[in-house]
Amino acid sequence: MSEETISPMRLGATQADIDTLAKNLILAQLEPHELGALIEMFAQVAVTPGTELVREGESGDTMYFILEGSAVVTRGAQLVRRLGPPEHLGELAMLGVRRRAATVTAESIMRLARLSRARYQALAARHPPVALHLLQAVVATLGDDVTQLTDSVAALVGRRSTARPIQIRVHTPEGEQIVAAGTVIEALLPTTKQGQPVVAALLDSKPVMLDTPVFSDATIDAVGLFDRAGRDAFRSSVGLVLLEAAHRIGAYLKLQLGHAVDDLRVVDLGNSSVDKVELCRRLSTEMRRLVEQDVEFRWDSWTIEEARAQLTRQGWIDAAHLLRTARTPLTTLQTCGQVHALAIGPLVPSARHLQGFSLVPHPDGLLLDYGPLVRPRTSDSVHAAELDRELAHPRFGAEMVRSHQKWLAALGVGSVGDFNEMCVRGEIERVIRVAEGFHEKRIGQIADTIAARRPALRVIGIAGPSSSGKTTFIKRLSVQLEVAGISPINLSLDDYYLDRERTPRDEAGEYDYEALEALDLPLLREHLTALASGQTVQTPRFDFKQGKCLVAAGPKLTIATDQVLLVEGIHALADALWPTEIPVEARMRIFVHPSTTLRIDRLTATSSADLRLLRRIVRDRHGRATPAADSIARWPSVRRGERRHIYPTYANADAVFDTSLGYEIAVLKVYAERYLLEVPEGHPSFPVAYRLRQLIDPYVTIYPDHVPPTSILREFVGGSGFEY
Repeated sequence: MSEETISPMRLGATQADIDTLAKNLILAQLEPHELGALIEMFAQVAVTPGTELVREGESGDTMYFILEGSAVVTRGAQLVRRLGPPEHLGELAMLGVRRRAATVTAESIMRLARLSRARYQALAARHPPVALHLLQAVVATLGDDVTQLTDSVAALVGRRSTARPIQIRVHTPEGEQIVAAGTVIEALLPTTKQGQPVVAALLDSKPVMLDTPVFSDATIDAVGLFDRAGRDAFRSSVGLVLLEAAHRIGAYLKLQLGHAVDDLRVVDLGNSSVDKVELCRRLSTEMRRLVEQDVEFRWDSWTIEEARAQLTRQGWIDAAHLLRTARTPLTTLQTCGQVHALAIGPLVPSARHLQGFSLVPHPDGLLLDYGPLVRPRTSDSVHAAELDRELAHPRFGAEMVRSHQKWLAALGVGSVGDFNEMCVRGEIERVIRVAEGFHEKRIGQIADTIAARRPALRVIGIAGPSSSGKTTFIKRLSVQLEVAGISPINLSLDDYYLDRERTPRDEAGEYDYEALEALDLPLLREHLTALASGQTVQTPRFDFKQGKCLVAAGPKLTIATDQVLLVEGIHALADALWPTEIPVEARMRIFVHPSTTLRIDRLTATSSADLRLLRRIVRDRHGRATPAADSIARWPSVRRGERRHIYPTYANADAVFDTSLGYEIAVLKVYAERYLLEVPEGHPSFPVAYRLRQLIDPYVTIYPDHVPPTSILREFVGGSGFEY
């Protein structure tokens, strides 16, 4: 211990000190003359702020009674509690337990009465009854603490009418085992899978942390970094380390993780005005330090009231608000150091697994690169190209996205918690009206831009990823164009597919319909050139059932002076699609995708990709009877195609339309919750279905009654005023 002054207590004890000591839970059990004899053995200690009175894991033989000031108790960098007069610390030393169970640090200038084990032994030699009575008081107080702890645990887990089984049967990759109930999963699984460390587990197909105890018969599978759940655990863990690093650097940093861009994550700096290069350096250094220290990730069940209080103390007000509408009395918080976050999925066991991440400045804050461990199928050159594209043209940095975020902030909707509060106050109709009005205004502005560029503008390409809402966007844009006196005609790139036997194949040998080479590019470019010059063309029609392109089965098209051609398809922005004969002023390219989602807390938000997957699950199950399990199973292939063929053309867009609606997940939940529950345990799609259920669970449900028939959301939940 440093920065302390020590003097015999008997020379400086005031009546106030004696009164304080007499109120202590242990010393209050002594007679006045016994307390007087004990004071003879005390040393009076004064310490400055920051002094460690005891350190976790180190040996010690001293007990303290606090006279003035306060201290904080931490365990593994986790704040446990605060201490002040007339409390005590270090009482286990009197029982011969030398290893300290926690660290206690002075928070202010403190005065303490100190009793070493040597002084206690001297007391036992001089006044044996007093020493015995003190020891009995220490034991009695510890007994009360154990009783309170038992009562607290009983209150958390609830009373049980029958006992848990002593032994359980578990099925693991290595076979069936009979183990003791309460065995931790980590003890039941191998340490590696496919040459990579096991970082999480599937407990009856549900992703969980490795330190999860098992109390009933179960099937347990290992999760490695090559598995989707393992990559998710890695990303969440790196994000939590980043937030803890920011907390250690300074409370002025209000970082929160924003948009997910493939293997990258935008980090929002809030209103902080900082040197981004220097901040990246400091955060990276602190994150590496946490990894070197092998900081532990923990999870605990909290009552809703306790969790709200903790999240409020650390300044996560949005997350605290979210718990006000929780449907259960308990919630789970995950912890790294002193930062707590709401649990959505598992974390890796400890920070030693987190290697290869990096931070760089980004136009919208910082960019967190998770590194090569979570992209085993992506080459370094492809990843470098994706990184360069994101820094030059942020995927979610369009002007419409910024405007969308501003009006959400103006409405007071910055998080799921804020949104739920508005639902409870009965203001959801207002949110829906403003959201739909915002879309209509933006579509009108795009139509006005097209009208202003007439008559030179002839062809408009419209692209976007799966379930982005392109179809409804085109129909609504067509209405606005007609209001402006322009008649749109449509051309679908799907009708230019090559015959199935000529379609290129991917690495797995499957037909790759999302490759640009799957289109008859010479014919398409010929038709676009002719149409742009005012000629008439005979368009083809692709018969998906036969897998044949019927060359003369489509309509004959001509672009009249009062018309524009809307070319729709995933490759509509690709440079290779556009003939050089069509001048720049004669064409326009629009990218359509959902860009704005609400955050759950500073660590977790629904990604744009997850939002589109929810849309697809609801649309395909609701309208096409496709099970959610099948939609989830196909999604990785869809995402790979987007990554290769669609998002690389994003920078070519003249306009970006954000199809997201701030309220839509609350409506999608009406359908998605049931459809996701239809995915059976044990199915390969179940872990993703379970994760999506956790993401949508915090939202207050909204029935679609107030969703207008022209809404983009109607494309997915049904009831649209448009014909598809």
